Amino acid sequence: MQAAVTKSAAVPGGPSTVKSALRALEILQFFMNVRQPRAMSEIGLALGYPPSSTTVLLKTLVTMGYLNYDRRMRVYFPTPKVTSLGDWIPRTLFGNSRTLEAMHDVHAATGETVSIGTTNDVYLQYVKIVQSIHPLRFHVDEGTLRPLTQSALGWLLMSTMSDEKADNIIRRANIATPNASDRVKLSDMMDRIRKIRGKGWCSAENIPILGGGTICVLLPVTIQSQPVVLGLGGAAERIRQNFDRYLAVLQRAARSVKKDNDLEQPVGVDF
Repeated sequence: MQAAVTKSAAVPGGPSTVKSALRALEILQFFMNVRQPRAMSEIGLALGYPPSSTTVLLKTLVTMGYLNYDRRMRVYFPTPKVTSLGDWIPRTLFGNSRTLEAMHDVHAATGETVSIGTTNDVYLQYVKIVQSIHPLRFHVDEGTLRPLTQSALGWLLMSTMSDEKADNIIRRANIATPNASDRVKLSDMMDRIRKIRGKGWCSAENIPILGGGTICVLLPVTIQSQPVVLGLGGAAERIRQNFDRYLAVLQRAARSVKKDNDLEQPVGVDF
C-alpha cells in the first residue's frame, strides 16, 4: 500500500510534483531578494517549509548545479547557472532599442523606482525594475503580477484596448482580485480608461500602495504584441511636488525610444 501511495505522488504533474516545483522557484526568488548566502534553517524559516522538505529541495538544487553548498560555513548560494537561465531574455524582449536605457535615464533624473510593465492576461507584470534610492520608498519585485485594474500602469495599458476588450478584461480582473473591497465598478473604470485614452500618460495616488504615487507613459513599442508602459513611483507627496518635472522626464524618455527590428510595431500614440 505504501509503495502505491509513493508511486502515485511521484507522477509528473501531480500535486506533490507541482508543490516541489513551486518551492524550488521560491528558493531561487528568496536568494534574489536577500542576495547573500543563507543556511538551510534560515531558508526554511523564511519560506515556512518543513526542515525535511527544505533539505531535500536544497540538495536537489545543488545536484542540478543551481546552488553551491559551502560545507565549512554550511550555507547555500546560487551559481552562475541560475543567471544563464534568463540572461537571454532582455535581448529577446527589448532587442537593440533604447528601452532599457530610457528606464535608467529616468532613474538617474529622479531617483524614484522606475519600471517597465506590460500585460500578462488580466494582469500588469513588472518586467523590469530599478529600485528607488530615496530613503522613503516602496519596494516592488521584478516579475510581480497585479490586476490591471489596480494600478495606473494597468489603466494606461487598458487605454490601448477597445471598449469591448477593456470591458472583458475588467470583469475578469475583478474575478482575479482576492479582496472584494479592491474590485472596481465597471462603469467607473471604463470612464477612467476613456479619459486616459489618447493622452499617452496617466497618474494615480494611493494605488496600489497607500501613501504612494505613480506617473507613467506609454512607450512607442510593443513586446510580444503587448503594449508597454514606463512608470515611476514613490512617496505620494514627493511625486506631487515634482509632478511636472517627472512627467517631462518620462515623456522625454519615451520619445527617445525608437522602433527596433527585434521589437514589434509601434503603439499608435503621439508623444
